[in-house]
Amino acid sequence: MASLLIIFVSLALGILLRQVGWFGKDAHVVLNKFVLGVSLPALSLLYLPGMELSLTSLGPISTAWIVFILAWVLFGTMGRAVGFDKATIGCIILCCGLFNSSFVGFPVIKALYGEAGMEQAILVDQPGSFLVLSTLGILVAVWYSSGKPSVGIMARKLFTFPPMLAFIAALLLKVFNFHHTELTTDILKPLGQTITPVALVSVGMQLRFERLNGLSKALGLGLVYKLLIAPAAVFGILVLGFGLSGLPAQVSVMEAAMAPMITGAILASQYNLNPRLANLFVGVGIPLSFATLAVWYWLIG
Repeated sequence: MASLLIIFVSLALGILLRQVGWFGKDAHVVLNKFVLGVSLPALSLLYLPGMELSLTSLGPISTAWIVFILAWVLFGTMGRAVGFDKATIGCIILCCGLFNSSFVGFPVIKALYGEAGMEQAILVDQPGSFLVLSTLGILVAVWYSSGKPSVGIMARKLFTFPPMLAFIAALLLKVFNFHHTELTTDILKPLGQTITPVALVSVGMQLRFERLNGLSKALGLGLVYKLLIAPAAVFGILVLGFGLSGLPAQVSVMEAAMAPMITGAILASQYNLNPRLANLFVGVGIPLSFATLAVWYWLIG
């Protein structure tokens, strides 16, 4: 109960801090950098070296790729048919093809499934969400902003991204059969545990609710895909199609059901892909996702 309560307390605290302006209007930028540069790398280095990888691991790893590619195919083909311009299509793909696997996903998964669930969540996040963001995400951002995709830009973003560097380091530790000592565990575990309060306070600071002004169709279709169709597709492909079961199946579906990724919305804004819509996806999607997550949690047991 306390693990679930801290989620809502942290969100409320972030909203309150934004209202009073105590930390300044850009405080969330610093908090995001702390999560990406300290909390997430600490979790990767803590869990991945001792994790047993098998064919079952491909299920969680493939979750983000399934969700993003399906969003690209779906909205890339039907977007113009329903009247969306190129920027809006790119925004929907980036925001709803990527899910909040770490900032919201990690706290929720830890609260529901404990430490064992976190191991699966890291597989969804590191070689999944953030690798998709750093490769296909950049490609979509450049493509729909009428630019030319650059392999050099994508490679630089990927290999200077702290969570990805930590993921590579953790894999190397596993290859060399490294086992954590009591000292390394005592250092990495508290650093990793900061992700829940720090990430959710940051999310609370960034929540914005703007007027729809003609964006209701794009917002509605995007969130229907993200919160309902995407997890259903992951369930159909991985569970019904490939027989994935147990904790890997539960965490994969729950992560796929998370709200749109904040970093995806930031990327959409940076490339001028309908920034107002990107902000709405986060502001409306995160609170709404708590209701749909409860339904998915009940459905998958």
